[in-house]
Amino acid sequence: MGGVIAEGGELLQEIGGVLAAVVLAVVLVFVVLSARRWLFERKGGTVECSLRRLPAGGEPGVWRLGIGRYKGDELHWHRVFGFRSRPRQVIHRRGLVVCNRRSPEADEAALVSPDVSIIELRDGDLNVELAMSPAALTGFLAWMEAAPPGFPVEPG
Repeated sequence: MGGVIAEGGELLQEIGGVLAAVVLAVVLVFVVLSARRWLFERKGGTVECSLRRLPAGGEPGVWRLGIGRYKGDELHWHRVFGFRSRPRQVIHRRGLVVCNRRSPEADEAALVSPDVSIIELRDGDLNVELAMSPAALTGFLAWMEAAPPGFPVEPG
């Protein structure tokens, strides 16, 4: 009987070690994601926005929460829950057209904040929607309109 108790104690220690490793891994992922976000935001020019791709003739993609960072004539969009330092989407100001502006529909309310504005953007093959707060949208539209003279921008 003493051997069974000893084996049970060893099993509990192994389970405890596995649980500690899982908790440590979760904490480490959280720290890495937080540090990545801090590094993006410390340089300034960032805005929280969700992005959804609109394929030609197909169903819209899934809303992805992200951070947009203005870099000159480009908006670099990074996923919030990602490890890449390179942007997932680069939106160029040149030739960009705002096709539509709307509020979230009922089925989108759970995916994006209900107080955001959604804008549809097109530039050649690029066709996406951005969901952002009213203040972020004002900044985005100002960025589009602040193009240098002779720079073709069509704000819609």
